[in-house]
Amino acid sequence: MAEEKSFKYVIVGGGVAAGYAAREFSKQGLKPGELAIISREPVPPYERPALSKGYINLENKASLPGFYVCAGSGGEKQFPQWYKDNGIELLLDTEIVKADLAAKTLISGTGQVFKYQTLIAATGSSVTRLSDFGVEGADAKNIFYLRELLDADELVTAMNVKANGKAVVVGGGYIGLELSSALKVNNMEVTMVYPEPWCMPRLFTAGIASFYEGFYANKGINIVKGTDGRTLEADIVIVGVGARPIISLFKGQVDEEKGGLKTDAFFRTSVPDVYAVGDIATFPMKLYNEMRRVEHVDHARKSAEQAVKAIKAAEEGNSIPEYDYLPYFYSRAFTLSWQFYGDNVGETVLFGDNDPTSAKPKFGSFWIKDGKLIGAFLEGGSPDENKAIAKAAREQPVVESVEVLAKEGLSFVSNI
Repeated sequence: MAEEKSFKYVIVGGGVAAGYAAREFSKQGLKPGELAIISREPVPPYERPALSKGYINLENKASLPGFYVCAGSGGEKQFPQWYKDNGIELLLDTEIVKADLAAKTLISGTGQVFKYQTLIAATGSSVTRLSDFGVEGADAKNIFYLRELLDADELVTAMNVKANGKAVVVGGGYIGLELSSALKVNNMEVTMVYPEPWCMPRLFTAGIASFYEGFYANKGINIVKGTDGRTLEADIVIVGVGARPIISLFKGQVDEEKGGLKTDAFFRTSVPDVYAVGDIATFPMKLYNEMRRVEHVDHARKSAEQAVKAIKAAEEGNSIPEYDYLPYFYSRAFTLSWQFYGDNVGETVLFGDNDPTSAKPKFGSFWIKDGKLIGAFLEGGSPDENKAIAKAAREQPVVESVEVLAKEGLSFVSNI
């Protein structure tokens, strides 16, 4: 019989959300041995976005412990010792293969049994693989993905072995754009391939995308769009075609919606004492009065903190405000840096200088729905300007005229 361990709180998953939840527990007050984090990764929670940014920059490489949580938001880095000092049991290299929520029991791949009183599901997403689509040759060597530290280590090794070689990046989203710039900075010959008519189609308008495609082309990155059946030579292939929430452990035990576990504004699922945070939670987005699932580091951090606050408040008979999230996305590549806030639906207006050959390009887009500004995108903004677009997206000012808005551009939001 495998040994059994019992904890008051268990977090299953060891990503960004787990790390920020641990910090919130320690702030709220924990007794030694009350909390365990069970993670299949070999290292403590780290800021996952670093993998596609600094970690694969061979010249000026970011490395652990540099990006343990909560470094990415300016917080203290939580070294392995931090968990010990806070009486938190960090169970690494441990994959949970079965969750019996009725019995409040988790079982690992090696047969270890973990009991909990309150569970936070923070299992995150798994990278979508070519084999998921039944692609021929999907198991060939030198095809890489980027989700975890080990993926990044394998990629860095290949980049060193194939220095100055040919890299093909499959996918025109976040990972595709960030990886292509990182590979180019590391002197590789880069081709981006994606079937959509332009990059980042989930967020970018054609007008926004044409700037980035032009900028990348000027940096010598070859972009192949659509599906024309041509053959490309490559030393390494990196695939960034999305991710899927990991919820198989909870199938048939918890209410689901929109591909995730359905929660309330405190991240409580349909099962008592089971919370879900980060990528896997489908929660009420108050601002738009609808259920949404958000795959982003900002929400992973904030949802984790909200769930822990809710758990602690419930124990003390107190209440906390509902989660009131403003969607936020950002990216950095080459000398570029953009931020987006709000919702990208409705009519769009492009403003500013979006010429990819400009010395300091600065442009943006607004989304207008029902006569109100509800989304804002800005490339090259200052911290104050980024704050202004965030405020506008939350407050949703009335737009009298789309033509006037296009002329006013940023000055429209700086007066709110």
